[in-house]
Amino acid sequence: MSHAIPHRFSIGIDPEDIDFMGHVNNASYLKWVQAAVLDHWRALAPTEAVAQKMWVALKHEITYRKPAFLEDDVIATVLLERVQGARAFYETIIRRGEEVLAEVKSSWCCVDAETLRPARLTRDVIQRFFSSDDTEQAG
Repeated sequence: MSHAIPHRFSIGIDPEDIDFMGHVNNASYLKWVQAAVLDHWRALAPTEAVAQKMWVALKHEITYRKPAFLEDDVIATVLLERVQGARAFYETIIRRGEEVLAEVKSSWCCVDAETLRPARLTRDVIQRFFSSDDTEQAG
């Protein structure tokens, strides 16, 4: 069995993220998720795949749990749930310490950097995003 390798992404809260109510504007979470998912790709994918492939967001579903504030130390944890064809499905949890601030489900389309057409990832690239706990030997 394999499990997604969690990727932690530190979020910097800027004064322009703060809305009229004194907490982070909901739109900033979208910016954070996009940065976190792309950082996850660059951190785990091979260099040649990063050069040849780009990602286009298709859908984000954000559930807001608690507000974030300017001085907060916020971390996004990104998990690649699955890859289906040229699409990737992610879960991103945004936390302040142990508190969940937001949960995000998103889907992305992988595109070829030159043609901008949808492109599938090879199995070996996909496997870099998952760890295996198999102790059984293949045979």
